[in-house]
Amino acid sequence: MCTVFDSIFSKTADNKDYYEQARFIRNTLEIDSLVPGTRYMYRIDNDTIVRYFTTAPSDNNWSAAIISDFHAYAPLPARTQSAMNMLAMLEQRNGAFDMVLHVGDIIAWGGSYSFWRDLYANEPFKKYVWAGVNGNHDNMSRGYAHQSNQFFRNTNNNPLNGYEGEIGVCYHFTYGNTLFIMLNNESMRSDEGLLKAQQWVRDVIAQNPHRFIVVMEHYQWFFGESGKTSQYDRWRQLFDECGVDLAIAANNHIYARTNALFGGVETDGSKGTVYIQTPSSDNERGQELKEWTENLDIIKSRWSEGAKTVGALLLKATDNNLTITLYDRDGNTIDEVISEISAKN
Repeated sequence: MCTVFDSIFSKTADNKDYYEQARFIRNTLEIDSLVPGTRYMYRIDNDTIVRYFTTAPSDNNWSAAIISDFHAYAPLPARTQSAMNMLAMLEQRNGAFDMVLHVGDIIAWGGSYSFWRDLYANEPFKKYVWAGVNGNHDNMSRGYAHQSNQFFRNTNNNPLNGYEGEIGVCYHFTYGNTLFIMLNNESMRSDEGLLKAQQWVRDVIAQNPHRFIVVMEHYQWFFGESGKTSQYDRWRQLFDECGVDLAIAANNHIYARTNALFGGVETDGSKGTVYIQTPSSDNERGQELKEWTENLDIIKSRWSEGAKTVGALLLKATDNNLTITLYDRDGNTIDEVISEISAKN
């Protein structure tokens, strides 16, 4: 029985105040013995909605859309539509991808169960498996009256392999030759919380050797307005130590990315971590670029359309590299970086 959303103050689609009435039995389903490189269709009994997912191919050639910060909000449906249109544009340019990665803040108020329900009725949630992280908006109710990772946990069926207090919120999974590690920034505000998360990341990487390692969190590595350092300094030593190839973040609503960095210095790409953060995608909450004054030596690209920003990334994997491309709403290629770790076994 899930009651975490019950009686939470919210909004209806016609902008009226109301208290959510949401008490339900939460069921999850796990399927095994699946065939690699196969597209599956499924339907829960008595449910007319058909859904799909694709297992990772054995040749390690796969792709994922990466999107964030569209803040689904019932009275303003255009936010969600902008993001869904962006995913459609990625499909138009590149064909169907294998999954969608989201980097948080996909909901305006995570405590509003109706927002999640309406969002998940959109076509891309039926066509693809989604894997994402808990953003600060996903973690809150209206006006920050409640803050809890239970909202994210109870609207998703994530692997139950996180650490204490973060089971079903922080998690890891493999897709093809890549290990994905998903973090919750809301549990890392204190030094103690950060150390717990970092020890878990070390243990996961040590126990799950893979050709590529991708770590995702919601909060930005850099403040894209000026290039000022943010979460980068908290994680770069561990990423160097553990051989993380790609670090993906969001939140700042400004795209920024580096080439591979090791020890704070750009490398030839044979080692080091590419840091990248997504732009916003709701056409409403972007930020203006300001004078680029910091980290000029390591940040290679920034992009924003200002307040009316819509953009997303496409990640393509092969045996030898990860290629990340930024597209705008019209399908124009804005930036691209290749993480080529040919020396890693």
